[in-house]
Amino acid sequence: MKVSKAQSAENRQGILDAASRLYRERGLSGVGVADITRDAGLTHGGLYRHFENKDALVREACARAFDWSMTPLDGSGVDTGSGPQGLAARVAGYLSPQHRDHPGEGCPVAALAVDAARAGGDLSEVFAQGIERNIERFARVIEGLEQGKPSPEGRARATQMLATMVGGLVLARATAAGRPALSDEILATLREHLIGPPEQR
Repeated sequence: MKVSKAQSAENRQGILDAASRLYRERGLSGVGVADITRDAGLTHGGLYRHFENKDALVREACARAFDWSMTPLDGSGVDTGSGPQGLAARVAGYLSPQHRDHPGEGCPVAALAVDAARAGGDLSEVFAQGIERNIERFARVIEGLEQGKPSPEGRARATQMLATMVGGLVLARATAAGRPALSDEILATLREHLIGPPEQR
């Protein structure tokens, strides 16, 4: 049975969404084509009608993962605009137990940076573009800019904060099963370091 263009586009979107989430949950080597198509509700063979090969799917799914937005994951509805309040909400959301415990819904850098570094080449470029966008967006939040180019100082601060947050989240995830209290301590320590204690936010 012939599939309409709209259905084909929907199927492709479903594959990308499933791959993006599963790769962040399990890593690039922990997910097979069958896992992705099953999660998307499609047959194994259908994937290759949409992607030249698995590498092309990995690149597109990782690029899609960078559409993720650094907003609170606890459903608090805290304002995440620009400026100090928006910055505090984003940092607190990123360095939260919810983000730590749900990598498939979160930051692709903390979940897949090591895989991207090992893969090199085209996938490294996908990550470079995504990280560049994240630095620019975060620098605008830091400087309270809705649009426009942040200053070199804002960009430097954004780079420093993002590197601290990603590293902290990786450490928190690595220790969560073995030492939950240590994992929570890492998150709390970095939140306080970057945005101060809750009573000062």
